[in-house]
Amino acid sequence: MTNRIRKIINDPVYGFITIDDPLVFEVISHPWYQRLRRIHQMAFAQLVYPGAVHTRLHHSLGAYHLMCNALTELKNKGVDITPEEETAAKIAILLHDIGHGPFSHALENVLINNTHHETISILLMRVLNEQMKGQLHKAIDIFTNNYTKPFLHQLISGQLDVDRMDYLTRDSFYTGVSEGVIGYDRILKMLAVNNGDLMVEEKGIYSIEKFLVARRLMYWQVYLHKTVLGAEKTLVKIVQRAKALIGQGITVNAASATFDFFLKNATSTSFIEQHLSAFCLLDDFDVLATIKNWVFHPDTVLSTLCRCLIERRLLKVKLQAAPFDQDWINSLRNNICQQLSIGEADCEYLIFTGEAENTTYDPTEERIQILFKDGTVTDISKVDNALIHQALASPVKKYYICYYNCKQLY
Repeated sequence: MTNRIRKIINDPVYGFITIDDPLVFEVISHPWYQRLRRIHQMAFAQLVYPGAVHTRLHHSLGAYHLMCNALTELKNKGVDITPEEETAAKIAILLHDIGHGPFSHALENVLINNTHHETISILLMRVLNEQMKGQLHKAIDIFTNNYTKPFLHQLISGQLDVDRMDYLTRDSFYTGVSEGVIGYDRILKMLAVNNGDLMVEEKGIYSIEKFLVARRLMYWQVYLHKTVLGAEKTLVKIVQRAKALIGQGITVNAASATFDFFLKNATSTSFIEQHLSAFCLLDDFDVLATIKNWVFHPDTVLSTLCRCLIERRLLKVKLQAAPFDQDWINSLRNNICQQLSIGEADCEYLIFTGEAENTTYDPTEERIQILFKDGTVTDISKVDNALIHQALASPVKKYYICYYNCKQLY
């Protein structure tokens, strides 16, 4: 007989979270999962919102809690979910972000070229499955949408999944931005399953609408806040500069052997597949300690960028609806080159442009389906609701420029 287990975690957002399954507890206790304690959920958002210091582990446990509640609600409505499926869905959501590298999305595809965290998550889950003698096979099938009940995958990955419900709720809590508050408890109560797909009962339309509005507001007020954007792009430029210098044969050593190994060797998904254990030793602390060291690197560009982050003397950032005037950009670039005595090619790290875009509700992705009382099903973008039609289904694009402020020289 399997030994029963019951652990209680006190979460500041939801209160007590219960771990009552031995396999779930084994997953949470694994060192690869515990690494998530050392990866910030919101990268450098804390430079703008000082309270945003929560981690990927906080988020993972929160999403697990919401998954538990969602499964309970669906079972109470007569949806057939076996105990094995329930455990598998809980493990899948716990591990959905296990493949994140340092500073989460900020360094995705930068530290390891063309490799998304979802890909690494699947690789890690497969190795964990071997270590746990095949007990995670069903969780992997659910995570990869290869299971016979699509709604279980939709709870993990979709436009109305428990992942998004938690990060909006949690990020709002830790940043203090009230615009991100959603009625997650009511949304969970309104969930339903029809023909194997996850849907929302008609009574939940307004809660979904609030959820979509909150997501849009959080993106532009928090996730794509100009200072947050600038800080995270600075981090990207630091890693790119370090790699470029290494490629030129210049000595650039990281603060830890693990970060040094990936900085000088990581090139592709096949590489990471061969070094998963090493990857799971890599976290924010490796990168931050390295940036502190590089403040004193002889390369002007690298040391300048690192000092910007460490001392919070950040790149100046502007956002606007139209592309920036090229003559103005050239003038700024020339000024930076003269002030720092660097060439135009090196200056590209200290002044650069890009585009930021957010689509709150994209009908081409996993859709939010509304189940009406008469049994009909309608995509929420087609429900007779002016707000969704006019605002939420259209992408919003802004152009940005980040540049070094020469007045920061001292």
